[in-house]
Amino acid sequence: MAFVIDAVGGVVLAAVAATLLAIQNVCVRLATDGGRVSDAVVVVMAVNVGLVVPLALVVHYPVSGLTWRSAGAFATAGILGLVFGRICLYAGIELIGASRTTPIVSASTLISAILAVWLFGESLTVPHVIGICCIVAGVAVLSWLTAADAPESALRDVWYSLTFPIAAAVFLGVEPILIRTGLDEGTPVLVGLAVMMGAAFVSYLGYRLGTGRPAPSLRQNPHARWYLGAGLTSTVGLCSYFAALALAPVVIVIPLVQTAPLAVIVISALFLPRRLERVTWPLVVAAIVVVVGAILVSLAG
Repeated sequence: MAFVIDAVGGVVLAAVAATLLAIQNVCVRLATDGGRVSDAVVVVMAVNVGLVVPLALVVHYPVSGLTWRSAGAFATAGILGLVFGRICLYAGIELIGASRTTPIVSASTLISAILAVWLFGESLTVPHVIGICCIVAGVAVLSWLTAADAPESALRDVWYSLTFPIAAAVFLGVEPILIRTGLDEGTPVLVGLAVMMGAAFVSYLGYRLGTGRPAPSLRQNPHARWYLGAGLTSTVGLCSYFAALALAPVVIVIPLVQTAPLAVIVISALFLPRRLERVTWPLVVAAIVVVVGAILVSLAG
């Protein structure tokens, strides 16, 4: 009975995580319609730290299980995934839209699988190969659709814009490998998240201040609500995802969380103006192919 209750709770939390992570990207799309990617990144990071770090201290005080190796792994994961990955993700959303960027970034599972095979000696299975083929095919179609929508004079800019979601996939694909290294040291998930988010926030804010770019002001800022919305949904979404993994089997949680790109497309089609998001049936089909591939690669891993 307890197992069933945990499984149901895991399903609910995984569905919440997928929905919130999708809403985060839609909020970013609205925020960058006149707002700045760099401002969105720093506000989202501040919200992450403000919510997760105190929670980690309360739940795990006094902090145990954090070693120099795990701290370094989590901090590096934060800088690569939450700084570089997030900057590229948000830039891609600004340039080509959330409905195209989010499925392409799902190719991060391909990067994670390749690194796991290379670094940890994991075997490449048939589901891996099928999933990889689906991801490559889906991303290729999404790239072609994005280029086809642009006038010939802007084609070079489109291919430049596509480098951002692809780069985001690379950075976010490295992140799980580092997280795994940290967790293998026995560090609690919430503590690891706190280290990741703290390292990302301090490093990026330090960079901004060092280059003469102060933290953005939210007072009388028309984009503030979308910045804060992205921060809140990303924080609660990540916590829901890890909580779901703690309650339910991976084979239940991963497929649900990997549907986030489809949720982005649905939300974009229903609520965003066409000038921001142009959702077509070929786009939906290509996104589904990528999601199926990401699920296969994740479960096979």
